Amino acid sequence: MNSISRFLAAGTLLAGLFSGAMGRAEDNDYTLGPDSQWNPAVPHGTVAKQTFVAGGTSVFPGTVRDYWIYVPKQYTGAKPACLMVFQDGGGYVSTNGGWRVPVVFDNLIARGEMPVTIGLFINPGVTPSLNGTNTLPRFNRSYEYDGLGDNYARFLAEELLPEVQKRYLISTDPSARAIAGSSSGAICAFTTAWERPDLFRRVFSTIGTYVGLRGGNSYPVLVRKMEPKPIRIFLQDGYNDQNIYGGNWWIANQDMYSALQFSGYAVEKAWGTGGHDGKHGGSILPKALKWLWEGYPMPVKAGETSKQPLMTEVLLPGQDWQLLAQGYKLPSGLCADAKGQVLFADGEQNRVYKISADGAVSIARTDTSGAQDLAVLRDGTIVAAQPGQKQLVAYGDARSEKLMISGTGVKSVAPTSNGYLYLTDPSEHAVKMVSPNGKLTVVDTGIEFPTGICLSPDQSLLFVSDLVGQLVYSYQIQTDGTLANRQPYFHLHLPDNPRGSSADGMCVDTQGRLYVATRMGVQVCDQAGRVTGIIRSPEGDVWITDVCFGGKNHDELYMAAGDKVWRRKTRVTGISSASDPIVPPAPRL
Repeated sequence: MNSISRFLAAGTLLAGLFSGAMGRAEDNDYTLGPDSQWNPAVPHGTVAKQTFVAGGTSVFPGTVRDYWIYVPKQYTGAKPACLMVFQDGGGYVSTNGGWRVPVVFDNLIARGEMPVTIGLFINPGVTPSLNGTNTLPRFNRSYEYDGLGDNYARFLAEELLPEVQKRYLISTDPSARAIAGSSSGAICAFTTAWERPDLFRRVFSTIGTYVGLRGGNSYPVLVRKMEPKPIRIFLQDGYNDQNIYGGNWWIANQDMYSALQFSGYAVEKAWGTGGHDGKHGGSILPKALKWLWEGYPMPVKAGETSKQPLMTEVLLPGQDWQLLAQGYKLPSGLCADAKGQVLFADGEQNRVYKISADGAVSIARTDTSGAQDLAVLRDGTIVAAQPGQKQLVAYGDARSEKLMISGTGVKSVAPTSNGYLYLTDPSEHAVKMVSPNGKLTVVDTGIEFPTGICLSPDQSLLFVSDLVGQLVYSYQIQTDGTLANRQPYFHLHLPDNPRGSSADGMCVDTQGRLYVATRMGVQVCDQAGRVTGIIRSPEGDVWITDVCFGGKNHDELYMAAGDKVWRRKTRVTGISSASDPIVPPAPRL
């Protein structure tokens, strides 16, 4: 036995999780029922063991892991099978252990209580020692499982599943795919579906580690704020679960259940007396699988009973993102005129585009000298930032271009109704002002990377986003246009990566809400500076770089992300840079 196998066989990483060694006396009440017993009268699937060695370009480079594939007897290859993935796969795949998944699959598939499903049982990766037994391998379990973000989902989608799909015909329908795990494997299963509901929509989570090991404690809050995703989830835990430095597992799982219910998810629970082991989970596995696959092949949909403010106050049921156009190099500078026509620039193609009320996109201007941000003044004049030229210009008719300011870095522009212009200059960490007489003044410095900029509905406040930070800054605009009383006011949620919030373009509605384009989605803040909801990106981790309101009634939210431009009908009315100031209702503090 080599050093890796010896460490894995010793079970040092999974002690008690599947054997019950960490259980308490109460756990003895949990026994395996008839659906977990070998039945000679039903067809039996086969299990084959494989090893996956990751290359240097892998999501988890240099790792080695065992995995097993269960293939039901009913699978013929004539039509796609469903798929269910288990983390810590070696603990589930045995036919005489505490889980006996192949046995349960045999019994439920035979009775038609779950579809014909291929099981994929995957162990966490280990990076082998280069010095034999003189040094330890690097164990990847917590890194792969406990971490937030899409790393593990990408590993499955781009590396391991393609290997399995070379041999078996597996459905690409995400509602035909489930994923499961215990403890850290459970949060890994949830994270995979959370990040990629286009891959997995059914989750079985036992003694889930939704605590502060690698940020999992943030999930209950994110579930309450993020636009609901199409996920069906079964949770199990016991009140004797762990209570250690990372948190209290029992309380965390109840918090997750409450959050999922609040946000309208299809969720079921099984609470018990057990500890941090698999005895209770193993005993309810048949019940959980029946519930998890209930209604198949009907698709798993996002819940429509959400109590989120995002869903009850901002978004409309049944209205999703509509793709308007794609294939641009750098779509940015979304803005709307008084009639709700939306403009955007493509700095690499040197063009400005216009979107009509029916969603048709046409070229409004060419030869725009790399314009990357636009704003429309009250008189209809278009102001454009040209970062490469270090200047700000105004567009008149289809051909004319008037120089307004030169010799300054500029990223984004916000005009006021009384003739002032504010701009961000990341190169100097500065916010600048152009007065009505054309004078350029630095009005603030100190934000690490100021990007997006917009005004409050009454134009008394200026908001500036920080691309590499977590906060959006609020300034009070003085009577002479200068800024005062800066506060790091709006507190954004951060993705699980070192790039910060990636906060960029912003806009506001008539109620005073601030909409911030970020890597996590469009974060919606109330007037008090709190994120009350996060509108998901239509393409997962594709960075949303700009947002604005437009349309005939200014109730459509437009978004630039990657090479695409989208729009979505909402319940709210937006404010454009060409709008007159309005006083929103006072905030609920």
